[in-house]
Amino acid sequence: MMTATPHAPPELKSGAPWYKHRWPWLLMLGPALVIVGGINLGYVAWTRQDAMVVDDYYKQGKAINQDLRRDRVASSMGLAFDARYDPAAGRLTGSLYGADGPLVAPFRIHLAHATQPEKDLKIDVVPDGTGRFSVALPTLERARWQVVVEGGKRDWRLAAAWHWPQQATLALRADVPAAE
Repeated sequence: MMTATPHAPPELKSGAPWYKHRWPWLLMLGPALVIVGGINLGYVAWTRQDAMVVDDYYKQGKAINQDLRRDRVASSMGLAFDARYDPAAGRLTGSLYGADGPLVAPFRIHLAHATQPEKDLKIDVVPDGTGRFSVALPTLERARWQVVVEGGKRDWRLAAAWHWPQQATLALRADVPAAE
């Protein structure tokens, strides 16, 4: 009668304890990485607030119609906003023009970070007589920013995404109103 001999690699037949071999450690590496990743994910989920959830979604849904009205006002004014960020000087410079020429009324620029609301910036701007402005702006991190430029009385709005630093300049144009 023949007895079956186990087919073990030669290094396991040497009689050394298991922890002196590389294969058990290599096999344990995968589950260990999953555990470390799970702990990290749990920490991030526990310490970060969920910025996507809105308490009063109905009220915000009704506000969308008002935002669309502000977009139509910007279109009827023929607004155009151009800006350039200089990180060395820490300044945002640009201009705001309408169909009738430069706008000299105060306005607001809102830079919203794509994922971290605590990094959002609101900048009040007062352009000079030619519609040009220059404002101090802290160092922007490399990210996708949602930019909203709105009138001081919140009567018009321009909005777009800005990928800094891939896009050195920011140009926002109101949609041309459709012929009625």
